Amino acid sequence: MSAPALATPARGQGAAPWRLAFFLRATLAKLIMALYRTRFLGEENLPAEGGYIIAGNHVSYLDPVLLWCGAPQPLHLIAKRELFDAPIIGWGIARLWAFPIKRDTADREAIGRAAALLKHGELVGIFPEGTRQRPEQSPDELGEAHAGVAFIATRADAPVVPVGIAGTDRALPRGAWFPRFPRVTVRYGKPVRPEEFVDLGRKERLEAMTAEIMRRVAEQRRLAEKG
Repeated sequence: MSAPALATPARGQGAAPWRLAFFLRATLAKLIMALYRTRFLGEENLPAEGGYIIAGNHVSYLDPVLLWCGAPQPLHLIAKRELFDAPIIGWGIARLWAFPIKRDTADREAIGRAAALLKHGELVGIFPEGTRQRPEQSPDELGEAHAGVAFIATRADAPVVPVGIAGTDRALPRGAWFPRFPRVTVRYGKPVRPEEFVDLGRKERLEAMTAEIMRRVAEQRRLAEKG
């Protein structure tokens, strides 16, 4: 079974079938969320229409899984290029609405794909830190964020919904051989919108927007930890 084109939307005109993705969202995704008793809070903050970016903290491989499982609509996750080169993982995620990005570089192809999906009204998921937090970091200590999220949001004129995820650091920590099953909380915050920064120059706009996104992600992370 071949995968649909990576920038193909999941809904509306021009959408591909994405049969495996929809099947797993209706079956396995519900089981995974039940195992971790996953709570999604702050859903009233999600935009009622149009495409938007979901940007969250990243401490575990479970973070993108639960975001994908519980997103209100099909979520196109941006994942590092290396995952798509892996024989089994790459085959799978290419069929689950994800698309690759080359880290530590301005990947114009990935940026263009993300912007196109957002303009089509789709959801795009990004972890601004670019990688999982290091073992020596506390769960509340976010890593340095890249400006790519703000750049994509500005290009597509799309809001960014900050997300705080709590519990995955205990569920699937680095170096663990077997998963544990604590409760996981995912909390959506109020969107950060590109128009809030129009009075700044291009570089200053991206820096200010990135800082505000990460401030709100950290805030939602603290609230998610409290439940």
